[in-house]
Amino acid sequence: MNTFSIGYAMIILGTIVTWYYGLIVAWVLLYLGYSFYPTHPWSTCDNEWNTDQCVVLRTGHNPLTNTSSLYNLSITDSNTSLTTLQKGFYPTAATEFWRYKILNESSGIEEWGSIQWHLALALFFSFTSTFLCIIKGVKSVGKVVYVTVVGPFILLIVVLIRSLCLDGSFDGVTMYLKPDFSRLAHFQVWLEAALQVFYSLGPIWGGVVTMASYQKFKGDLIRSTMIIVAVDTFSNFLCGLVVFSIIGVLAHEAGLSIEEVAESGPGLVFLVYPEVLARMPLPQVWAVIFFFLLFTIGLDSQFGVLEATISGFADLYPRALGRKKTYIMAVFYVLFLVTGLIFATQGGVYLFQFIDWYLSAFCIFFLSFLECLVAGWLYGAERFSRDIELMTGRSVPALTRISWCILTPAVMLMAFVVVAVKFEPPIYKGYKYPDYLGVVGIFIAILSMLPVPIVAIKRLLQTSGTFSERMVTLLTPRKHWLPHDNQERLSYQQYRYRGGLRRRIRTNLCGASE
Repeated sequence: MNTFSIGYAMIILGTIVTWYYGLIVAWVLLYLGYSFYPTHPWSTCDNEWNTDQCVVLRTGHNPLTNTSSLYNLSITDSNTSLTTLQKGFYPTAATEFWRYKILNESSGIEEWGSIQWHLALALFFSFTSTFLCIIKGVKSVGKVVYVTVVGPFILLIVVLIRSLCLDGSFDGVTMYLKPDFSRLAHFQVWLEAALQVFYSLGPIWGGVVTMASYQKFKGDLIRSTMIIVAVDTFSNFLCGLVVFSIIGVLAHEAGLSIEEVAESGPGLVFLVYPEVLARMPLPQVWAVIFFFLLFTIGLDSQFGVLEATISGFADLYPRALGRKKTYIMAVFYVLFLVTGLIFATQGGVYLFQFIDWYLSAFCIFFLSFLECLVAGWLYGAERFSRDIELMTGRSVPALTRISWCILTPAVMLMAFVVVAVKFEPPIYKGYKYPDYLGVVGIFIAILSMLPVPIVAIKRLLQTSGTFSERMVTLLTPRKHWLPHDNQERLSYQQYRYRGGLRRRIRTNLCGASE
């Protein structure tokens, strides 16, 4: 009952994420295309979209404290620039290229404006490249990841070596490696770190489970898991090192502090980095390398979730759709292309920020809590540990059991409660969304969680017997949930939980005494 409801939730979550995440890949593709231009449009103020306040690069003059001499403008222009800066907009060539060329955004989400055909074309290539990666299922994915996984590491190291050769890079590296332990007292830091783990390792999106289902039954899963976590940790550290080394270069040349230069989210990738790339020798080469790196990373994240979504639909209806995954992909492809055009409008970026804000607010922590609850207590940590021992020949450490049953679910539940209590409506660059959209946002937030109670109630009504008998039936693994090998199947069927509640709790945490 619970695994089915969580499965439905994963499919819904994966569908929404893949749908709007395609816009990020589209942005990267646009920058990659412009990287081949002889003169990068983000490195000059001579374009048709640039304003009179445009400056090529940031300077050391802080307009919030010295507006009279920043751009050598009149008092009226200076006040306009000050208002713009207070909205989070520093009018560099890179910023204006992002706002007025790539996005050409309207004044708010209520004004959709016209379709930006350069964005529509980029979305077409974004979705097409993603679907082509999984067109032949796990076989094509296995070949693609050689490029999308190994390639970014090589490119990251190349960019890091180049940035470390520039003045100011070690200032950024020093700031990155010098921790501020006082920040650990802020819950927001822990919350964002947890979100980073989810977006990096992908434990809730379904892609990990889907890819793992193609593995052979016998194998050292514990070692593979440790390697994956270690590689992911190293890649995050390496990305941070590259980011801060580049920010250090930009801060040094602009005469600004690192805190003034650093931005988060799309601003870091599409506003700060282009400025740095414009200052490097052979900027076209470095721009192509950098944005191709981002494209491979985005593509890797995209097709993993998409494969989980399509495989989920095929598994839900194995007789009707089991052998027709290509048709499912075609339907999803057309739907994503048609409905994704809304992100190509002038108001599309507001919708993107709106969905992203509400989708990651509640469901990630809630579904993670349910996964731990099902694996640790309903299916049972002891049974789960025995499954792993059947496949690996190694028992699971007691600390891992405690993490499954107590530590991780407690942290996820606490994070969910804190997010729910402290939740605030989104604000995008000073723009506040209309109040009535809060209802729509909450619906988006709970949409992927709705299958949990709905499927649970449906299964309870469809099962015969008293309420307690129904619960026992639904919380017991199905008869077909067995290993394929006959000897291993016999070993699996021999185990049953015994004793009362206290003994079951002790068994889950410490293991069964033979």
